Amino acid sequence: MPLPQDTVLDALRFVDLVGVLANALLGGLVARTARLDPVGFAVLAIVSGLGGGLIRDTLLQRGTPVALIDEAYVLTALAGATIAFLLPVEGRLWARVFPYVDALALGAWAAAGAQKTLVLGLGWLPAILLGTITAVGGGLVREVLLNRVPSIFGGNTLYATSALLASGVMVLLHQAGHGTAGLVVTTVVGAGLTLAARWRGWQLPDAYAWQGRLATLARPRWRRRR
Repeated sequence: MPLPQDTVLDALRFVDLVGVLANALLGGLVARTARLDPVGFAVLAIVSGLGGGLIRDTLLQRGTPVALIDEAYVLTALAGATIAFLLPVEGRLWARVFPYVDALALGAWAAAGAQKTLVLGLGWLPAILLGTITAVGGGLVREVLLNRVPSIFGGNTLYATSALLASGVMVLLHQAGHGTAGLVVTTVVGAGLTLAARWRGWQLPDAYAWQGRLATLARPRWRRRR
C-alpha cells in the first residue's frame, strides 16, 4: 500500500536537511582551513549546504527553490557554520569523523534529489542527473569560489560516480513503490560506496591511463611455435 504523499514529502525534507547540515559542516571545515572570518564561514556553509539544492530546484522550474521559502534550510546551514566556527572540527578525531560526514551528505542528497525529481513527475534519467547534481553541486560551487579545480573532476576516489549509482538505486526503488524506504536505502548505498571507494582507493582512470590500456590490448601477442 503506497504511503500518503505528505509522509513521502516529510521524509524527503528530513533527508534533505540532513544533507544541508552535513555539507554546511564541510564548508565550515574548508573555511577554518583557509582561516576565514565568520562571514566566510557563513558563506561557504550556505554555498556548500544549499548550492546543490538550489541548482536542482532552479533546473526543475517548479516555483521558488525550497531553500528560499523554507527558513529551516538557511538556519540549518548557519547552524553548521556555527558549529564549525566554535568547535575544533580538525585534528585526529575530525579526520576519523570527516569521511562519514562527507559520505552521509552525498548519500542523503543523492536520495533527496532523485526522489524530488520523481515526485514532480519527471523520468528516470532527469532523476539520476539531478540526484547527482544535488549531491555534488554545493561542493563544486564552493571550490570554484576558492579558485580550485573541483575535486569531482578527477584525481580523487569515486564521489560523483557514487552519487550517480545511488540515484539509480533511488529510481529503481521509487518505481517499485518503495519511495520512502528508498530514501534510507539510497542514503546508505551512496554513503557506503563513498566510504568503500575512500578505503579501497577506487578511482576512475584518466585519459592517459585509458590510452595505455588500449595500447596494451591492441598489442599483438605472438605465440611461441613449437
